[in-house]
Amino acid sequence: MIGKLKGIIDEIGDDHCVIDVGGVGYVAHCSARTLSALEGQGVAITLYIETYVREDMIRLYGFQSVLEREWFRLLQNNVQGVGAKVALAVLSTLSPSELANAIALKDAAMVARAPGVGKKVAERIVTELKSKAPAYAGGAESIGLKEELGEGAAPAPISDAVSALANLGYSRDMASNAVAAALKTAGENADAGTLIRLGLKELAR
Repeated sequence: MIGKLKGIIDEIGDDHCVIDVGGVGYVAHCSARTLSALEGQGVAITLYIETYVREDMIRLYGFQSVLEREWFRLLQNNVQGVGAKVALAVLSTLSPSELANAIALKDAAMVARAPGVGKKVAERIVTELKSKAPAYAGGAESIGLKEELGEGAAPAPISDAVSALANLGYSRDMASNAVAAALKTAGENADAGTLIRLGLKELAR
């Protein structure tokens, strides 16, 4: 099984790239996020690979980080109805930390932004992966977010605070991290106004 490719970018397509490794061109299907990070033909690159072997084909999926590959596996192995195509669509739309935060906040609407991901599938993703989000958050700020927000759906003050910060121009990922940090100080019973105020302090650091 191929787990990593290190070579030269030979071609970049709409949903794949070709990596020249010692004169052999490997086709790796990638998320839009991974493809957009590639610098162009002739540039050295390392991709982390997930290999699918079937009776009629062998397909390689390439990722810019081990974490992104782990999320690709996690989505397919733990959520009913999610295959490679849907997993790639999700990872094309959301970074690993954004996906972890969406799951932590039970924000199915954020996941549903991915092309081809309907409301029901998005709800299954945030529900069935809720216990795994902290371990796959991909950053110190996000690790443990699910624990901080509790096991159930995020209360209205938390969702309102995240939305308010996002409306001020911050990314939803940054807003979620700021509110999670604010909860440490204010407690889970804090109102939206308090969380917004403390969240802004976190964002100003």
